[in-house]
Amino acid sequence: MDNLSYLYGKPNSTAEFKTSAEDFRVDEELGFELSGSGEHVCLQVIKKGENTQYIAKQIAKIAGTQARNVSYPGLKDRNAVTSQWFSVPVPIKKNIDFSALNSDSVKVLQQVRHNRKLKTGCHKANRFTITLRRCSMVEDILTRINAVRQGVPNYFGAQRFGHDRHNLTLAEQLFSGKEIHDRKLRGIVISAARSHIFNQIVSQRIAQYGIAKTMVEEVFLLDGSNAFFKERISLEAVNRLACGDIHLSAPLVGKGEQGVTELEKEWLAPFASWHESLSQLGLKAERRNMRLYPEKFEVLEVTQDMIEFSFSLPKGCFATAVLRELAECQDVSLKNKDNNENLAEQ
Repeated sequence: MDNLSYLYGKPNSTAEFKTSAEDFRVDEELGFELSGSGEHVCLQVIKKGENTQYIAKQIAKIAGTQARNVSYPGLKDRNAVTSQWFSVPVPIKKNIDFSALNSDSVKVLQQVRHNRKLKTGCHKANRFTITLRRCSMVEDILTRINAVRQGVPNYFGAQRFGHDRHNLTLAEQLFSGKEIHDRKLRGIVISAARSHIFNQIVSQRIAQYGIAKTMVEEVFLLDGSNAFFKERISLEAVNRLACGDIHLSAPLVGKGEQGVTELEKEWLAPFASWHESLSQLGLKAERRNMRLYPEKFEVLEVTQDMIEFSFSLPKGCFATAVLRELAECQDVSLKNKDNNENLAEQ
């Protein structure tokens, strides 16, 4: 992400994060009430130093079912303290005590029955509590916080692209005709390619125009929806933007030209072969909000070389997109890449 444009200029301070698991806390927010009855048992689990798929396998063992029957809204970082939800089908008349899952690194906070499984992306948001250590200029970080509250570029984080951007290397091979037989890996690689193009388009726009200025032609994204429409700027559009009914967006490329402006077509030109490959794979053109608004941003503690803060982000968004506008952050956990889990934003 080092080559992507900054919205508020490159930060002056350096800092370290994920120095320990406790320095990166993620709490999943479902955003809805569980029914309390039904053929699925939902478990809220807090974990430290374990990845999501490992927990799912342990739940499956206790329930006497296959791991593929355990579902969860999203993956969470391994090198962190995270709370998240899982669901597993259990017959209504069968009672299972999932406290057997408890260990030094895992604890079941609650189990509740529900009338359906928890599908990927069904949650509303994630709450992050982050500690930055060895900050070279805490004052500079503090001066940038109010700006960050007004929004940051909604970039996909580096973990989307794998260690040393390996997922993008695999994407190039896939588009050149090499098969990826692992369906899950194939999906990750395709997603990484689209995410990379999105990042580059947003970066281009910021470098040339910022993301506060509205272009003459825009593709607007409806608030709380994946629906979008292309339109020339108008008084109505300006007013709808002001009240948050619609948002400025950038393309997640695929089939269909209706989701791209003339200016975006120019920026997409260098990625024409990848765009074509993604279209041939059957992906439909989509849009993603160009600006990410951290909600309920709170500074919790400040010392001479440390700052702790918390904020909430919608599902599918990356805390690192916020951090990079505050300081030039080094992820200490990457010193041991085996301790990391891909796609840790969801």
